[in-house]
Amino acid sequence: MEPVAFADESVGLDGLIDDDSIEQLKSFCRGEMSAVETYRQAIAAARQGWVAHHLRLNLASHEARVKVLRRRIEELGGDPPASSGPWGAFAKAVEGTAVALGHKTALSALAEGEEHGLKDYRDDIEELDTESHALVRDVILPQQVSTRRSLADLKRQLP
Repeated sequence: MEPVAFADESVGLDGLIDDDSIEQLKSFCRGEMSAVETYRQAIAAARQGWVAHHLRLNLASHEARVKVLRRRIEELGGDPPASSGPWGAFAKAVEGTAVALGHKTALSALAEGEEHGLKDYRDDIEELDTESHALVRDVILPQQVSTRRSLADLKRQLP
């Protein structure tokens, strides 16, 4: 994913630091951090190399999104989240249980996370300042759709 340049370094449309955008971007970032954690867990438990390979591609996409979101939060004058927070802990627990139940269950848990992330972006994109909105619409959302589709394709390939 290529770096994204922004025209506004730290302000929203009204010329003031946009706290609502910062908080929403932090929420998105925590969601991406949670995805990174759960993908790492699933990769560690993957029994087939080709499955792990596909999961690593999705992991890399989520890691790149964390970097982009962290950068945007900093440009708006905010402090990026240090962890995925309570939602991340819950997602890791769900994925850990799913991994113990088998690879298909683990992939289903990841798929639910991908779907949840897509819904969050679509539901909350309007909370963002203009440039953050464009970032999510043009960079983040297409990547989210791609990882969701990739995981759905992977699930269909498994016996």
